[in-house]
Amino acid sequence: MKPMVYLAAFHQRDFNLETMVPDEPIGVPDKDKQSTKWISNYDQQFRGMIPLREALAESRNAVAIWLTDQIGIGSLLGTSRSLGVKTRLQPYITTALGASEVNLLELANAYRTMASGILAEPHVIRKVLRDSGEVAISNATRRSPVDVNNSALALIQEGLRGVVRIPTGTAHALDSSVFPIAVMGKTGTTNEFRDALFVGSTYGPEGITVAVRLGFDDNRSLGPKETGGRLALPVFKDLMLRVYREKLLGPVPTFPVQIEQNINDYLAGGSVVTAESLSALNTSDQLPPLSARFKDGGEGFQRQP
Repeated sequence: MKPMVYLAAFHQRDFNLETMVPDEPIGVPDKDKQSTKWISNYDQQFRGMIPLREALAESRNAVAIWLTDQIGIGSLLGTSRSLGVKTRLQPYITTALGASEVNLLELANAYRTMASGILAEPHVIRKVLRDSGEVAISNATRRSPVDVNNSALALIQEGLRGVVRIPTGTAHALDSSVFPIAVMGKTGTTNEFRDALFVGSTYGPEGITVAVRLGFDDNRSLGPKETGGRLALPVFKDLMLRVYREKLLGPVPTFPVQIEQNINDYLAGGSVVTAESLSALNTSDQLPPLSARFKDGGEGFQRQP
């Protein structure tokens, strides 16, 4: 769900990949226990103010919660629907971290929409041909541009490409000479390591999206540190290599030059400075405090004392 949080923020035009955001301890109410649940990152550390692109690449939980507060939970739910998610998501702030379950097909379709900019209904059989070549059955579905502005779409594509290319990104293992396929994607790991996920895509309408989920049917833990990057990502890697090596599809699509160049500039100098990012950075010191109330009638949260 985290990429949808970031896309919703980009869509509001208040954030971009250079916006500085707080990776700090943050608590949300635990309704069942009438207490505060403190959100932690996987590494149990907090980095303070960091660029938004690093928060996405490193999958910082605290930033996802903070960002959802800034945009409002309603914005996240609306963005998920625009990407084709039909499952009813709960209007709770922890939905940003996957507290509302989404089936794997819907998740894959949402990532395909982000990678291509096109919303389409998934189907198993595209068409059936007779020996003569005549189309007997066609399941071609109506395609439409996703209801997200182009600049926001380009930012989430660049951000998810950064998950692979940035050295601290959770999918940096795919930035390798032994995997010559340009992809964008996101790892995922559920509580207590019950599920390990990776969803990755090649770029544009001619690309493909592969979603991998590993877990037991009885919902028991996979084991300590069995994360999406450790378990699901290698499956994705092997499958993509086979698809393109065996030419089951056309050539691997390339990402736009500007996306790759922006990441190159960031890796070389630590930031990408544009007129838009300068405006965002100039206002970053006035970010609302973490003691604020959630928007859209949501729940309150607080800093850790």
